[in-house]
Amino acid sequence: MNRAIVRAVAAALAVAWAGACAGQGDEEEDLALAYGDKSFVTIASGVRQPVARAPSVATVITAEDIEAIGAADQDEVLETVPGLHVARSGVGYNPIYTIRGIHTQYNPQVLMLVNGIPVTSAFTGARSQVWGGVPVENIARIEVIRGPGSALYGADAFSGVINIITKTAADINGTQIGVRAGSFKSRDAWVQHGGTWGGFDVAAYLRVGATDGQRQIIAADALSGTPFPSLAPGPVNLGRDAIDARLDLAHDKWRLRAGYQQRDNGGTGAGVASALDPKGHGYGEHISTDLTWQDANFVRDLDVTAQASYLHITEQSDLTLYPPGFPGFPDGVIGNPYKWERHLRFNLSAAYSGLQSHKLRFGAGTQNDDLYRTKETKNYALVPIPGGFFPAPLGAVVDVSDSAPFLRPHSRTVSHAYVQDEWAFAQDWYLTAGVRRDQYSDFGGTTNPRLALVWETAYNLTSKLLYGRAFRPPSFAELYNINNPVALGNPNLKPETNESVELAFAWQAASTLQANLNLFRYRMKDILRFVQNPDASFTAQNAGRQNGQGLEVELVWEASRSLRLSGNYAQQRSIDEATGLDSSNAPRHHVYARADWRFMPGWTLNTQVNHVADRRREPSDTRPAIPDYHTVDLTLRKQKWKDDWDFAFTVRNLFDADAREPSPAPGLIPGDLPLAPREWRFELRHQL
Repeated sequence: MNRAIVRAVAAALAVAWAGACAGQGDEEEDLALAYGDKSFVTIASGVRQPVARAPSVATVITAEDIEAIGAADQDEVLETVPGLHVARSGVGYNPIYTIRGIHTQYNPQVLMLVNGIPVTSAFTGARSQVWGGVPVENIARIEVIRGPGSALYGADAFSGVINIITKTAADINGTQIGVRAGSFKSRDAWVQHGGTWGGFDVAAYLRVGATDGQRQIIAADALSGTPFPSLAPGPVNLGRDAIDARLDLAHDKWRLRAGYQQRDNGGTGAGVASALDPKGHGYGEHISTDLTWQDANFVRDLDVTAQASYLHITEQSDLTLYPPGFPGFPDGVIGNPYKWERHLRFNLSAAYSGLQSHKLRFGAGTQNDDLYRTKETKNYALVPIPGGFFPAPLGAVVDVSDSAPFLRPHSRTVSHAYVQDEWAFAQDWYLTAGVRRDQYSDFGGTTNPRLALVWETAYNLTSKLLYGRAFRPPSFAELYNINNPVALGNPNLKPETNESVELAFAWQAASTLQANLNLFRYRMKDILRFVQNPDASFTAQNAGRQNGQGLEVELVWEASRSLRLSGNYAQQRSIDEATGLDSSNAPRHHVYARADWRFMPGWTLNTQVNHVADRRREPSDTRPAIPDYHTVDLTLRKQKWKDDWDFAFTVRNLFDADAREPSPAPGLIPGDLPLAPREWRFELRHQL
């Protein structure tokens, strides 16, 4: 199969090359123009600047890139970023954004922003547990930095930062409607509009969708081979219904944004207790709004921005932990945890350019994270047995919200201040230095600096030496969990930390050839883990250290006016310092390749190859190695069909590879987590 895939890809690229060499005539547009503005980035320093000179290792993905690869969800886009692999949790198949080998179950080490504002849940420290993906039609660009970002963004900017920038009125410029249908009974419809109304620039977006989800078979689960009933072999549970809406209003110095995300009937994946749960489902809701005022000339040379934001998160999970027939449980072992959070933030920042050779940026802010309500109903209680705990029946599903909940309401306040200076201290030399102080009401303060030395070594070569320190605060689950002996909180925790050094080179070898090389080394301390106690319970502790090193190589070649070739290779090795062994589950080698061929006016064929290799098990996991996998995707797109219609046909996992993500140790799901088989989708868009 490996040889067959290699031959197929080689043949596709050969055909593309032959077509490109034949030429398409002067009427053909430059292919490079079809992929948007990728040369500037904002996320690296808070201001717009060239990617090559930015004080971070950054990647920009444009709306044109997203369309070209036929992506329907943000996770399909992020898999193309060097050094970033989208793994999966068994719980709902939630994404684990594994950056440079840092892989954990709930993934709180990656900060996700929407238009620069965090979407973090206080309960886990990551996105909510009923996430359900992010559609891409309303995304203008995605900016990613790999490496620490806490000196600018504070909490959770630990291994990287992902900023989703949504479309404004200018990006949409009219009304667009679209539909998409595909495998697994997946269907989506959306409408978006951008224009002016009453002196306001207005952008609006609404999308509804549903899917049954891929139903690959789990051959064995946690109950297989035990005296207890198991539903394995059986399919994973990945259906969901979705609603997404956004509104963007801008006038003069003001911008108001509002967003709504609902996920209903969200499947439980491989089961919360690693036992198949075909009936379990979750409901998740994000309601957000933010108001921004910016005056680029508040006074001479001073750009001032004030921003207030609000985020409300609802998570409701109705779960069957173990299936009907489990001893004492004719309806199964049922647990239904609900939680509600609200987050208020206010930030004031300024950029001053009145000093010769210096660009100063400074700011301060405050936030309140309030997990203000919890509710739990269940029909069991965990009782100790030798070596662990066992569910004992309560006789019926009862409300334990007041008597024995998994967590009681908690809140925290956080204040911060930061300063950053970009100093052009010599011709072609730039030094960015910054530091941020965050003060938490529940565990104290943390200070995180950054240094970035950028040298424009030659007219076509830029070199960077980067240092940064980041932190990840303990989540409310790690601090305050109660009545759950397998995950007890500890109020005496301190943050995880990560220090990183990077050496990066950006080389414009020719007008049509760009090459990047990034070398990195990091060390994590005070890693937060649930550690087993003598009574077999588990309590959160600062109990680990990890170091890692590796490299990332990127190439982009505009081979001709109609053929664009790009790709990247990432290699890393991350070591758990307690064992001296691989920290597990992250790919040591990751290869991504892409070809975009405009074989005739208005027609584009995109080919992607994704190869994930050499993932090691946890030291306590004696299962055979996790198999490597590689997938091939094709997208055929026609633009301006009958003037105002675009359509695309995408096949993902063309050769139906058996791709799997690792299930956690000790291997309660022995065969790991199967990913989607071959799937197809058809998309139609109309610009009114």
